[in-house]
Amino acid sequence: MPDLVRVEPIALMPTQAGCAVFLGDGSKVIVFYIDPGVGASINASLSGQLPPRPLTHDLYLLTLEAFGAKVTRAVIVSMENEVYFARLFVEAENEIMERKIIELDARPSDCLALVVRCGAPLYVVRELWDSLQDMSAVLAEMRENIGGDERDT
Repeated sequence: MPDLVRVEPIALMPTQAGCAVFLGDGSKVIVFYIDPGVGASINASLSGQLPPRPLTHDLYLLTLEAFGAKVTRAVIVSMENEVYFARLFVEAENEIMERKIIELDARPSDCLALVVRCGAPLYVVRELWDSLQDMSAVLAEMRENIGGDERDT
């Protein structure tokens, strides 16, 4: 398994095209952009809002639970042409089968929406993390320009 850096969502900021997600490890911050619907889903979960009916990410987790499975972690593994790629790790164990670990291709935005709901960790492959520019100054500037309307986690 590659060397991993554990990250947490630092802020979700509205943009003209959707939502900027800032992830950090305490000393560095990276950013990627997601669709506004997934951003709203992540933001709702982070702020403790419970929807009257399950949203898509809630339904996915409820389905996993019904089959004796759970999300154990997500890893952002690479970036190609400014697009990030991630893997979602699911562990299943039930009366029908022995313990099984499943690794799925997934969008980082969906991974984040799932891990914030179930408390699983989110990682970035160290080699990728080290190659990315620190976006702490960009986040500070956005916070200053928006003046408190963003979702800080």
